[in-house]
Amino acid sequence: MKWIKKGKIFTAAGEPEWISSHTQVPCPLVLDDRLRVYFATRPKSGMSLTAFVDLDLENPGKILHLHDKPVLDWGNAGMFDEHGNIPSHVFRHEGKVYLFYVGWSRGESIPYSNWTGMAVSDDNGVTFKKAFKGPILDRTRDEIYSATGLICLENRGTWLGWYATGTQWLLIDGNYEHTYEIRSCRSQNLVDWTNRNQCIFPRKLPNESNTRPTVIFLNGKWHMWFCYRGAKDFRDGTESYQIGYAWSADLKEWVRDDESAGIAPSAAGWDSTMMAYPCVISVGRKVLMFYSGNGFGRAGFGYAELEVNNDGL
Repeated sequence: MKWIKKGKIFTAAGEPEWISSHTQVPCPLVLDDRLRVYFATRPKSGMSLTAFVDLDLENPGKILHLHDKPVLDWGNAGMFDEHGNIPSHVFRHEGKVYLFYVGWSRGESIPYSNWTGMAVSDDNGVTFKKAFKGPILDRTRDEIYSATGLICLENRGTWLGWYATGTQWLLIDGNYEHTYEIRSCRSQNLVDWTNRNQCIFPRKLPNESNTRPTVIFLNGKWHMWFCYRGAKDFRDGTESYQIGYAWSADLKEWVRDDESAGIAPSAAGWDSTMMAYPCVISVGRKVLMFYSGNGFGRAGFGYAELEVNNDGL
């Protein structure tokens, strides 16, 4: 497989004022006449909100509209999303648009705590209402540090999910750094998730973090792209986020094969030191990947298109 990079789409630059910096975790929703891509932006340091931009269906590099209001508010003092919300997955179900999001709050001994919330839209994803005040993926007896980045798909009457759970906090050069790995879960109602704590493939780097899975069915098997990083020098350094890949025949057993991801950092430019948070979707006959660039999306987000050969990939 090979991805053809199409370039950067959008960079947060303070217009409007609350979209001050960063375009993290792009989440596309295919509408009848446009692509709507949600992303996390930072109105100020230590805070995040969810924004969206509408793109041309035929030419996703063309911006049609930048929405001028956040789609979710911060939680009240003491809530899991007091200091920020970050989209992780947006999808349609029974006439509504569902949004899974990361809610986070700042910590005292560690920098932050983050868990997964859910919001629902009745107006095609323009505005959302939080389904609950609390998270749908929360701390358990086994998962004690975090549970974020939930995505899902319906398969034979069951919702199958993948998310990242925190594995440890490491004290490195006087600062605590979080590590996490992708695990699987399932649900009958999108709210109650069971069979958690199931790691789906081994880590590649010492103290690796992997997150932001995205799953699509192509040519007879399931494909997952995700991002991974090391625990040291990962802020645009030698262990920054790269895009990894795995495949499965049955959505249960996954084979990790990062060498087949088909995409790598550019030699220079906005995605040269980091590629993070991929999301892969089908748009008509095209397969597109949206992802964030350098600085965890400080440099913007862009997209690539899967090259089609005689085998269909």
